[in-house]
Amino acid sequence: MTTGDDARPARLSHTPSWLISQVSTHSHRLVHERFAAAGGRGYHYRLLAALEEFGPASQATLGRRTGIDRSDVVAALNELAARDLIERAPDPADRRRNIITLTTAGRRQLERLDGVLTQIQDELLAPLSPAERDQLTGLLVRIADHHGSP
Repeated sequence: MTTGDDARPARLSHTPSWLISQVSTHSHRLVHERFAAAGGRGYHYRLLAALEEFGPASQATLGRRTGIDRSDVVAALNELAARDLIERAPDPADRRRNIITLTTAGRRQLERLDGVLTQIQDELLAPLSPAERDQLTGLLVRIADHHGSP
């Protein structure tokens, strides 16, 4: 039991919503710090991963697939384009919108960020066995799916 200034009320330390929030805060900090050190951001990873998995897409489609707000998608894509990680080209079916394509450099950056993300997961979930990690992931997926998370 923890005592002193860092002690938490027992009713909090056994409340799933509070525990999820605490772990989420730690996870967010790890992702932000480690991705920044690798020249990326969480939005970059989400966009690159969507392009790699689904292929070229419009900015609006990328926003829906990644759960990123439209204005944030544009800003993140501008950052990726400035580093030649993506290419924008007019959509032949509707020249008012752009189709975004992953470049070879973008694939390499995604692979680097995949490695960073694996390290983050290992650090975050260090106290759990592989079976417990799978179980936790499965339970979180069920909760996210139930609440309609992207």
